[in-house]
Amino acid sequence: MHRDPHRVVLAEDGVLLREGLAGLLERFGFTVAAAVGDAEALKAAVAEHRPGMVVTDIRMPPGFTDEGLRAAVELRRADPDLAVVVLSQYVQHRYAADLLDCDLDRGGGRGIGYLLKDRVVDVEEFVDALRRVAAGGTAVDPQVVSQLLKRRRDPLSALSAREREVLSLIAEGRSNAAIARHLFVSEAGVGKHVGAILAKLRLPPTEDTNRRVLAVLAYLRDAP
Repeated sequence: MHRDPHRVVLAEDGVLLREGLAGLLERFGFTVAAAVGDAEALKAAVAEHRPGMVVTDIRMPPGFTDEGLRAAVELRRADPDLAVVVLSQYVQHRYAADLLDCDLDRGGGRGIGYLLKDRVVDVEEFVDALRRVAAGGTAVDPQVVSQLLKRRRDPLSALSAREREVLSLIAEGRSNAAIARHLFVSEAGVGKHVGAILAKLRLPPTEDTNRRVLAVLAYLRDAP
């Protein structure tokens, strides 16, 4: 049975934030099938409502460590067509790696998002990121990419400042055309930067934006 990609199960232990997010999503055209406060309730709600996307905090009861992330990874591995967006207050290398790991072996399913709560300052940008993930794209906060970049010196040390900037925008799920608009350069110029990045990271070029993002982040994930 076809599932609506904009049908969401939301998991957030803070009551006010949970209700606020639910109202926000509904206002922008998403259907919130359930809004729950812990990881076990998240898994139960997904089984009951079969949403197209899960939006979950990483730290949830009872331990407030990575319960939400582990539940999301478990759900994604069981159902690779389930889009997953995790929200975090911190840049956590391991969390990003765990989320990517559940998708790579299957060649990419629906979207993946890793967003930092404190950096969500524009509602429409946040909603746009959720829509991009629901459509099968990728949305990763550039600070996550920046931290991963710092953890690996070779061959990322060979990237120029502009190439690092382009890499961060790739990780946000932006197309070459969108990157060109953001940087006020030509699309052909962006294409050259992307080619140079993939060559320096020893990654094969691909026209699929989501696979391109996952390939780059998968490489960064293996940083020591």
